[in-house]
Amino acid sequence: MTLAAAGLLLVPAAASAQSMNAETFHRRATALQKKGAMAIFSRGEIKTLMGEGRAAGERARAQRLVAVKAGGKPRYCPPPGPGNMNSDEFMKRLSAIPQSERARIDMGEATNRILAIKYPCKA
Repeated sequence: MTLAAAGLLLVPAAASAQSMNAETFHRRATALQKKGAMAIFSRGEIKTLMGEGRAAGERARAQRLVAVKAGGKPRYCPPPGPGNMNSDEFMKRLSAIPQSERARIDMGEATNRILAIKYPCKA
């Protein structure tokens, strides 16, 4: 069962005013993954997590575009075209953020950190 995190990151969506805590997202997504095929019966949870992923991705993208437009250095520099990060890779990268930090940041910040590592800007 995938959460389609990569597609969520680059698909424009209306950004919500609040963002889910990264540790909360991680815990809920991990629990959903552990359900395996039975996760199909958790459509509400899937929808919630997908929506949060979309919103976090859009916020990260918007912040990058603002930095570029202002002549500043963005936090990440993706190659042209659509991104390619599946949900397993996203969750692995999210898991690499220490739990203590995930507990202090929202999904927007977690997404920025993940993308900065995957798509570093050249000096």
